[in-house]
Amino acid sequence: MRINQRWTQSLMGFLVMETLAGLTSGCPHKCICASDLLSCTKLNLRMVPENLPGTTTSMDLSHNIIVSLGDEWLANIPKLRVLRLGHNALNSLSAGAFHNATELRHLDLSSNHLHTVRMESFQMLFSLEELLLYNNSITYVEETAFTRLGNIRKIYLSWNNLTSFAFSSMQNLTNPHLRTLDLSSNQFSDLPVEDVSSLPAFIKNGLYLHNNPLTCNCALFMLFSHWEIRGFSSVLEFSQEHTCRYMGKRRAVVRILQSQSGFDNCSVGLGQAIPEVALKVLVGKRLLLNCNTSLPQENTTFLWISPAYDFIFPPGNSNQSVRIHPNGTLEIPSAQPWNSGVYLCIAVNRRLSYNDTHEVNVTVHFPKPEESFNTGLTTLLGCVVSLVLVFIYLYMTPCRCLRCCSKPPQTPSPPQESSVQSSILCGTPPATDGSNSRKAGACRHVVFLEPIKEGRVEKNPKILQLRTDSDSASSVFSDCPIVQT
Repeated sequence: MRINQRWTQSLMGFLVMETLAGLTSGCPHKCICASDLLSCTKLNLRMVPENLPGTTTSMDLSHNIIVSLGDEWLANIPKLRVLRLGHNALNSLSAGAFHNATELRHLDLSSNHLHTVRMESFQMLFSLEELLLYNNSITYVEETAFTRLGNIRKIYLSWNNLTSFAFSSMQNLTNPHLRTLDLSSNQFSDLPVEDVSSLPAFIKNGLYLHNNPLTCNCALFMLFSHWEIRGFSSVLEFSQEHTCRYMGKRRAVVRILQSQSGFDNCSVGLGQAIPEVALKVLVGKRLLLNCNTSLPQENTTFLWISPAYDFIFPPGNSNQSVRIHPNGTLEIPSAQPWNSGVYLCIAVNRRLSYNDTHEVNVTVHFPKPEESFNTGLTTLLGCVVSLVLVFIYLYMTPCRCLRCCSKPPQTPSPPQESSVQSSILCGTPPATDGSNSRKAGACRHVVFLEPIKEGRVEKNPKILQLRTDSDSASSVFSDCPIVQT
């Protein structure tokens, strides 16, 4: 009995030791494995350890010196949901680095040496919700880098070297749940205000742009002021950090929401509609109208009213000429002139017992609009030109009888036909009084030629007849007295 009992105890101990060895055989050297968790932090690892446990759902490889990630290195960890690779030496990501991480929810790549972000690196992360890329050396983000991230909610790109960003790409997410887009502490000097303004309100509420070397301008002032009025968290939480540089000078820093110095005349029109509610599109182009509301997409229903006061219910019209996306975006695949007008979006959340509305004014135009001929302006221009020509003829025509105009005749003589013609060409009639010669020479009047009888010239014809009443043109243009001939 004693032998059998000892043999049984030895056998049980052996089995326990083998079981424990089997459980720990899949854990990498110096790493810590606990159930479905794997921690290999601060081990000065230059590459990813081998023999990773297949049951791991959370893996921490942060604070090492890992330089690169191999293709499909996560193929044996199908249940991985959390991956932390922060504080390493990664300078690039291969196209297949995360191809097998279809269940990944949280990916931390912060505090590395990444320079670019491309779509090929994240195109298989269909379940990803949080992406941490802050504190790298990123200078370029591909326009389609995040379009395949159907469930992405938070993207952190702060503390990089970005000077531009494709904000319009955020409207093309396949299943948009994005609530946080952190672009603070980068190198933005200008912002595409129209693209930023056209983003849905739930994205702008979490769009962080503070601590950037922005150049002060009215559009920037009106953008952030409008966000402050609407109560967006991105502005209210960092109101002191929203600054810009006056005239682009590094030392002339202005707090956008605290002082209006550097924003001359920018307060004019504040509170009025900004570019987000007015869209222009060419005929035949695809048109997307975002229902800019702060309501969450969950448990929220959307309804659109067209310019013709027709109700558009999800998913859209039966002929697919108008469609409504799950996030409330109204899509018109091929815009036509009759699609112009004001569209109204109504968002209702029954759980929160709250609704919201948003208007969008749409203008559909042709690539080369026909220029209208402004008849009134053309007529006015013609009148002005005619007046100028009349003044030139009356007052700037050279006097061809310079002697008769500047010097009175010594002996009066009967006027001849030639003298009649010279009087016509001369804007000032000859003076008979020497004392008034200067005054008369300085005055010019409109002259009228009476008809001459055929065959002869009268002895004392009234060739020059000056109209002196208040309605005459000469009295209007001259204050000089009229010299009688």
